[in-house]
Amino acid sequence: MKTLLSFSLLLTLCLAAPAPAAPPAEAPRFLGPKPPATVKRVVTLVPSLTETVLALGAGSTLVGVSRFDEAKEVAGLPRVGGFVNPSVETVLKLKPDLVLVQPGPGNQRPVELMAELGAPVLLLPLHSVADTKAALKAVGAALGKKKEAEALVERIESTRARIREAAKGQKSPRVLLVYGFEPLVVAGPGSFADELLRDAGAINVAADAGSAYAVYSLERAVRARPEVVVDAADVDTGKDKTRALPGLSQARWVDVPSLALLQPGPSLGRGLEELFELLYPAPRSTPVPAPEPAR
Repeated sequence: MKTLLSFSLLLTLCLAAPAPAAPPAEAPRFLGPKPPATVKRVVTLVPSLTETVLALGAGSTLVGVSRFDEAKEVAGLPRVGGFVNPSVETVLKLKPDLVLVQPGPGNQRPVELMAELGAPVLLLPLHSVADTKAALKAVGAALGKKKEAEALVERIESTRARIREAAKGQKSPRVLLVYGFEPLVVAGPGSFADELLRDAGAINVAADAGSAYAVYSLERAVRARPEVVVDAADVDTGKDKTRALPGLSQARWVDVPSLALLQPGPSLGRGLEELFELLYPAPRSTPVPAPEPAR
């Protein structure tokens, strides 16, 4: 699965992730004027927040989405730019009641300008699983979908509990989860992917990376000697060279089957299920021998 959306995700992860020494991510908060009691017009700046609105059953409120959104439900909606370069003018022309934003250094000024010019903005950090659950609840509250948001959060936690239990009977594999190969970008400590790896009983060999979405040296990756490399990269450039390195060539390489593991949103539970299946593939049934030809 190699798409523009995963490239968008890589930019989002690298630019939105806090520095190693940064304090914990802030809770969801508003900028600009207070949104109306009934929100009818919503703009989202990242696909994971579009997914959240859709999962809450509020897709009819969407009037604009990012240029990386691929969900069929929003195929006909105006595009308002990307994570780091949202178009303030385009957003304001859509007259939103609420703009949903994953904050980061790359989009700070245009988002602040939207708020200054009269657009209500809800900032939603999405680094960790806890952030994701808080974002679901905050968006649910803003859109009058509190019960739906609680149900989504409960579903994620129920899946996590089930997978943790299933992982208890498994040998913990050493795993490297890769978002890009040139440079090598990996899931480090504090990322939602790191949490999901632990839920699945895995050992994240990049737990020493120093930040949630880190540029990791090839030397460190080789020394880590992962047993499984999970490929979540958007393009294969540099993959063959990386895969051939000692310490990595012996690993089992697997591709993520969907965006569920990549987007910090309501599909995290499904992403965790997919991750578990990648790490502990079910043994294949012994093929039935073909009948011998008649003599």
